[in-house]
Amino acid sequence: MTDHSEVFSGVDLQCWANNHAHRTQEMDTEQLLVRRGQPFTLVLQCTGAPPQPPKHRLALILHLGKEDEVMVKVSDSRVWGRSQWWFSQQGAQSELLLTVHSPADAPVGLYRMTVVLLSPDGQLQEKTPVGQFYLLFNPWCKGDPVYLPDEEQLQEYILNENGILYQGSWDQIRTLPWNFGQFEKDVVDICFEILDNSPAALKNLETDIAKRADPVYVSRTVTAMVNANDDRGVVSGRWDGEYSDGVSPTRWTGSVPILRRWSEGGAQRVRYGQCWVFSGVACTVLRCLGIPTRCVTNYNSAHDTDGNLTIDYSYNEQLEDVSSGRKDMIWNYHCWVESWMDREDLPKGYDGWQVLDPTPQERSEGVFCCGPCPVRAIKEGEVGLKYDAPFVFSEVNADLATWIVHPDGQRSQASVNQRTVGRNISTKSVYGEQREDITDHYKYPEGSRKERDVYDKAGRRVSQVNGEEPQLELSIRHAQAVHGTDFDVIVEVRNTGGDDTLARLTITSHAVTYNSLHRGECQRRSASLTVPAQRAHKEVLRLRYDHYGMCVSEHHLIRVTALLQANNHHDNILQEVNIPLSMPQLVVKLLGQAVVSQKVTAHITFTNPLPVSLRGGVFTVEGAGLTNVKEIPAPRDIAPGQLVTVKISFRPTRPGLRKLLVDFDADRLRDVKGTATVIVRSRAT
Repeated sequence: MTDHSEVFSGVDLQCWANNHAHRTQEMDTEQLLVRRGQPFTLVLQCTGAPPQPPKHRLALILHLGKEDEVMVKVSDSRVWGRSQWWFSQQGAQSELLLTVHSPADAPVGLYRMTVVLLSPDGQLQEKTPVGQFYLLFNPWCKGDPVYLPDEEQLQEYILNENGILYQGSWDQIRTLPWNFGQFEKDVVDICFEILDNSPAALKNLETDIAKRADPVYVSRTVTAMVNANDDRGVVSGRWDGEYSDGVSPTRWTGSVPILRRWSEGGAQRVRYGQCWVFSGVACTVLRCLGIPTRCVTNYNSAHDTDGNLTIDYSYNEQLEDVSSGRKDMIWNYHCWVESWMDREDLPKGYDGWQVLDPTPQERSEGVFCCGPCPVRAIKEGEVGLKYDAPFVFSEVNADLATWIVHPDGQRSQASVNQRTVGRNISTKSVYGEQREDITDHYKYPEGSRKERDVYDKAGRRVSQVNGEEPQLELSIRHAQAVHGTDFDVIVEVRNTGGDDTLARLTITSHAVTYNSLHRGECQRRSASLTVPAQRAHKEVLRLRYDHYGMCVSEHHLIRVTALLQANNHHDNILQEVNIPLSMPQLVVKLLGQAVVSQKVTAHITFTNPLPVSLRGGVFTVEGAGLTNVKEIPAPRDIAPGQLVTVKISFRPTRPGLRKLLVDFDADRLRDVKGTATVIVRSRAT
């Protein structure tokens, strides 16, 4: 390096202007966050007149990775080609304005910049570090594989920090507000920390970083890393109700506390999550990185463990589960995400929405992850396309077959249903807080010829009940089921034949989780019946809180199963319904106007709906742009019917339309939610 005074005395990264232009100002305005394929500017302050050709030449050196695994030299003239960085320069008095152009397929990550001053013959004269920037995917850029040409969808699938997840059952859909918080402080750093902790990155960071240009690779990595089954992933899944050494999955109201806890703990898994938690966290990470993403709920979602595209349930004559080995299951609902991207690794026609499922269910290429799998491939039965199309296909299309295992070891089929699985597939609408049904994205209408053709193409075995049409019919109805009250379930046996028929009816009710794990039997009834020809017999089962209250799961779900046996116990009909218990809601009311940095108070009101006292009550509050997570203990035990009000004060950090989310948990009642929409005004200057 030649001996001379320094040419550059400082740098202005123009974070405010750049971040606004790149739609990242919500993340930060003090660090530079830009999207690939779109230029950004920086101003170099000079000690004298700005260096200009031909006396001087400038170059920009970019380093990507902790140990400079990837280095890019940026020239001061455009080289025509998709994958080239370049910059232009413009001098003005004692400043030099650089406009930097990134390619639309550059690896995403944290880049460090160095300006190099060269003599005309290429000799190094000065080397000046000028700061760092995050480069993200750019769905506004036509050259980026995540390009999405719809501004309303981009406002929702990239920029909206507040979402709705769908739970409940297909015929009683329940909403769960969720704080994605992808622009909250430090979240972008944590997202790249997640990528850096993946097994591929820990093994060979240079190779991994180079692949981060590809949204298929990055989204698959995120899917694997959101669960902690194989690696230093974020969330540990648990479904058995034992959460004392962590946080119950139902208590979370957003992704940010989970991500911060993981990072602050040195990449130690956060306990605990279930499918909606995994999908919410994955959505936050992918939106933050710049990949358009939405959360999806599939009702009556199949988990096919043996890959035969049929879910088989086996019971004995007492309606006890006698399935052996790993069990096929139908989850009341299951949440995953869809991300928008081109699939340059697949034949033409499979771009667009891709299924990504971070819940650890089955291994994919040896790892607990799933996708990206084109939604169109599922609809067309193209199960040979990567990734994990057969598993996703079965989640929305499998048949349900139930079997009765008799004392002599013989099995008889009690029912087969080709329309149970994959109902009311739901996501939040772009146009507000209503639900959008996207079932037709995944499958043709049930029972249609086209649906049957796709069914056969995918290799499904269509099972049929053999023998004559049964003359007995079985159905289950129930009254509105409110948690804490008694309610009736009506089981009806109808005889459509011309002869009176003898039969035996067994009815059971169980407390279950949303993914079909039993937590205990509530009630059971057996009766021998004579059903007159062309008549119906009704059995009324009164489900009492005294029975179900002690064993009901945190998902507030009761499963009623009825088995009808006639003709020497080998003609069987089985019906099953899941009954969600209606829950109370918290009332959240803001007192006065919300202004950035000014204290505002909210009142949270709760009424105990149960006939028993609640102990150990805790209110948990959070909101993107409003407040970090805060916990407020209930002031006392809460008697039956008692109303309790607590207050919380906070100082909003960002203006705009915000959501305050509240959760209440106690010893006998969990997962009570409330929300308030808040308009935060900028502070007057």
